[in-house]
Amino acid sequence: MSYELQALIGTLELLRVAAAEVPAARVVPLAQGLALIPVTSGVLAALQGDGSVRKPGGGSGFSWYSDGFELRLAAWSKAGPIACVEADYSGGSGTQRAAVWEGGRVVLGPLAIGEFSPVPPEGAPISQALRRIGARAEEGRLDEFDSVGLGAHPSTGSWAGTDRAGVD
Repeated sequence: MSYELQALIGTLELLRVAAAEVPAARVVPLAQGLALIPVTSGVLAALQGDGSVRKPGGGSGFSWYSDGFELRLAAWSKAGPIACVEADYSGGSGTQRAAVWEGGRVVLGPLAIGEFSPVPPEGAPISQALRRIGARAEEGRLDEFDSVGLGAHPSTGSWAGTDRAGVD
């Protein structure tokens, strides 16, 4: 079984405001008053800014978005914390990356966990980011990731409602 996600996560209110600036964005409610915007190719294209895509390991650690995208995250975060998350798993192993912007700057991360790396005692990167923006692990749930419902869909495209015969 595989799982892949590229998304922005914040409060429902914050992401509704952000999505109003990006016609391709779709806001999907999560538990605990949070929501996500799946970062599809359409969302990414709308936020390319000057088109200078970051290199792996540079800047905030996300290699798939432009400087313009990071500037937009910083601007949105002045109204509340917003997390940028990515995960790519297959057969139980994979990678995770997360960072949180608040007040116009990165306040957590970027955090990363590589394939076959142990999860640190403070939790996986996405759970740490969720905790920073207000999510809490609920009794009977594995962690914040599980508690807000991020396991509901297996891919960014399925969150966006665009997974049709493998096309995103």
